[in-house]
Amino acid sequence: MQHAVGSPLPPPHQPGQGPHAGWASAPHQSAAHQPAPYQSAAHPQGPHPGAPRRPAPAPPPPPGFPATPPGPVPPAPQQPPTSHRPPAPQPPVPHPSTAPQQPPAPPGPASAQHTPAPSGHDATGHVPLPPGGPVGTPAAPPAPAPDPSAATLAVLLIGPAGAGKTSVAKYWADHRRVPTAHISLDDVREWVRSGFADPQSGWNENSEAQYRLARRTCGFAARNFLANGISCILDDAVFPDRPVVGLGGWKRHVGPGLLPVVLLPGLDIVLERNAERTGNRRLTDEEVARIHGRMAGWYGSGLPIIDNSQLDIPGTARVLDEVLARAIASPPSW
Repeated sequence: MQHAVGSPLPPPHQPGQGPHAGWASAPHQSAAHQPAPYQSAAHPQGPHPGAPRRPAPAPPPPPGFPATPPGPVPPAPQQPPTSHRPPAPQPPVPHPSTAPQQPPAPPGPASAQHTPAPSGHDATGHVPLPPGGPVGTPAAPPAPAPDPSAATLAVLLIGPAGAGKTSVAKYWADHRRVPTAHISLDDVREWVRSGFADPQSGWNENSEAQYRLARRTCGFAARNFLANGISCILDDAVFPDRPVVGLGGWKRHVGPGLLPVVLLPGLDIVLERNAERTGNRRLTDEEVARIHGRMAGWYGSGLPIIDNSQLDIPGTARVLDEVLARAIASPPSW
């Protein structure tokens, strides 16, 4: 049975029975469109294959709800074809440069803040590591104080007549742990037997020439000793007001490593020791006083000075070792 477009479908009915009672056909339906009789039991599967399909009847409304009145169903709104439908408007996407910036969060308590862990090799888990830096080289331990009794040295002992230069130099050379030679300028000068220019007779060209020759000889001997690993100590009455023939000459002949030390006891001690001398090494008291006065010019020169007025020879040698240890660590400028 066919129905007009938009009319409600009849309720379902059982096979072999007619339409539901009270159901009215569409008024405009003609006899040609009357429902065909149902198939017999020989055709239980439905109408003939050539017959048109009928839409399924609408179910009756549930109890309490009014039935849908018969009549045309308003057509559904027409939709434009998909191929001609305009695209739906999309919201504008802000450009990264024009995107609104989020204001920074206000600072909170230290416990509430969370610092992200840096990425890379400077982080372990979520624990931030301090930035790396160069590791300083450990400082070398301080060098021990030099031992002057075991070092190869060249020492020049300066002082007036009667200061004890020769006696202290011999004792110091005898008690060192390394080979040490003692070179005395007076001894070398006395190598000249005939025609010896005695300074007690006056300082003249002849006595100065023999003095320079003896100093060069002492310097040559000192360099040879040092070249063979033998220390040496020299003694001379060098005057500070005559640097050309005094300290400067020794430095030229021995070398810049020469360590000068001044022995300068009091005048009364010098006079007492000079009185114990004999031969041409004993001087007059006036000459001793004059030489001692000139030696006082070493004060303020920067050279180490030992006042051995109250020291014996071994005590003076120990003080000499202490002075030389400081001189090795910080050589004096002279």
